[in-house]
Amino acid sequence: MIKHFEQRVGVFVDTQNMYHSAKNLYHANVNFKEILKTAVADRKLVRAIAYVIESKSQEEGGFFSALDKQGFEVKSKDLQVFFSGAKKADWDVGIAVDAIKLADKLDTIILVCGDGDFVPMVKYLQENKGCMVEVVAFGKTTSGKLIEAVDDFIDLDENPRKYLIGKSN
Repeated sequence: MIKHFEQRVGVFVDTQNMYHSAKNLYHANVNFKEILKTAVADRKLVRAIAYVIESKSQEEGGFFSALDKQGFEVKSKDLQVFFSGAKKADWDVGIAVDAIKLADKLDTIILVCGDGDFVPMVKYLQENKGCMVEVVAFGKTTSGKLIEAVDDFIDLDENPRKYLIGKSN
């Protein structure tokens, strides 16, 4: 896939998905600054949005502030806790809506997430909006269907030290 400096890119980060992938695979945190740099690849960054869930924990304020300082627009919503005690926290619909809304201003949409639920969005953006769609995620936790659907896939598992903070193994 050709990446040139005139391409307008938008980066959409599912922070929950990436956080859990890094914790489960490497017992480490994600270096979102390095991921953004790799994703943009010297092209024109139009928007970088990190989608977060607020659980009212002590450390999340610092994390959200760090994302903001790294160049991300941070969109947050509260963790849903149901009467049964079950919890729900996802931004899939919000990410898809934002990507589709911004598609007319972008040449390339970069999804930082390995969730296969995004395959219909990827196909829509390619077929109806003429956008290239790329995914940046940990290959070990990325849907094979998503990898097949996108125009380019950057596997963070190929160089985990570059994309992690506090890697313990």
